[in-house]
Amino acid sequence: MILQARIPYDLTEMKPLPGIAPLDPSSWLKVDDAYAEQMAERARLLSTQREAVLAIEPEAMAAAQELLEVVLAHLPGGFARTGEVVTRPDGVQVTLDRQDPMGTLGVLVQEDLCLLQKRGDEHVLTGAVLCFPAGWRLADKVSRPLSIIHVPIPEYDENIGRRVQRLFDGIRPGKPLVRVNRLFHDNPALFQPGPRRSNADRANPATAPYLRSERQCLLRLPETQAVVFSIHTYVIARGPDTP
Repeated sequence: MILQARIPYDLTEMKPLPGIAPLDPSSWLKVDDAYAEQMAERARLLSTQREAVLAIEPEAMAAAQELLEVVLAHLPGGFARTGEVVTRPDGVQVTLDRQDPMGTLGVLVQEDLCLLQKRGDEHVLTGAVLCFPAGWRLADKVSRPLSIIHVPIPEYDENIGRRVQRLFDGIRPGKPLVRVNRLFHDNPALFQPGPRRSNADRANPATAPYLRSERQCLLRLPETQAVVFSIHTYVIARGPDTP
């Protein structure tokens, strides 16, 4: 069981979808008190279930390699780099592999990272390292557009779909965005690929012993113009004052 001690933002006032706000680029990536444990779980999943947690289309390789460089430029405090080796905050050393950029990212930062690229009228999921899904399978979503990716989220109707696509179209390099969600769970496991039929599949909010929250960020890569969707997952045990 891998838990954080707290969620570092206020969940008492949840905004309706898309619930997005500007983000300081220097605050994009986070290291929290569960870093070492989450990274060990990411390494385990990438070693034993790589096909379930990593996917990339050949056409997305350039965007993935650019994403690796952008992440390296935005690593928060606690990381150290010597040439092609990065020492993580927990002391583990990661050798950079630009032929496996998503796999490298998967053992470098806590965030799951998804690449979305414009094809026709919609953005399509073309690559991802997704170790901590909450009710969806990467294999079911890769190479599919936003409108399909978000089925069966009940709040994601046609109107929200249009607004989200406009949002993706409008993201500018250097101007990332952030939103958070709140999910009630009976099971604290980070890897929960589902699938689920609806939000009610997770747990009864009144009695669920765990609260899971995803800090979701959106940013545009300046060279390939791909949109990055990053997910930092927090799971805490609920107490009497937990919202």
